[in-house]
Amino acid sequence: MSNLKQLSLLACTCLFAAQLAFALPDDRKKPIHIAANSAQIDENSGITTYTGNVLITQGTMKIKAAKVNLYQKNNDVNRIVATGSPASFSQQASANQAITDAFGQRLEYQVDQQTITITGNARVEQDKNQFSGERIVYQMEKSLVNAYSGEGNSGQRVQMIIQPKAK
Repeated sequence: MSNLKQLSLLACTCLFAAQLAFALPDDRKKPIHIAANSAQIDENSGITTYTGNVLITQGTMKIKAAKVNLYQKNNDVNRIVATGSPASFSQQASANQAITDAFGQRLEYQVDQQTITITGNARVEQDKNQFSGERIVYQMEKSLVNAYSGEGNSGQRVQMIIQPKAK
């Protein structure tokens, strides 16, 4: 790949990542609401498993999945793992930005690190822009998105679709 193409790809990635940067500041201070068909709570391990049409909301953040494992440490949620066909995550980056949507077979949200790892046909969308690959790691506070292709020649390549700005 030529240097110009690499610089263009890097610039587009940075612009797209900057739009994903920060969730609304109040979201983390709001209560977490969870709805599911069933729940299994293991107080010894701190793991609660929700199954069947799971919906988790906290402010503008929404997670939808077939199954969610919620990990707690010292009575705080520190990790959420959602699986489905696909599982989805959405959140409004800021008051004047469109909602960012993420999809994949597995979503792992490290709450303290503000990092979401999306695997299995991973896709992130905002407005009409799309970013996809086998695995996407999105570090919210650093405005950093890393996308990875699948293994070997037959693996899913990283793809981006960036719409032109309206004039």
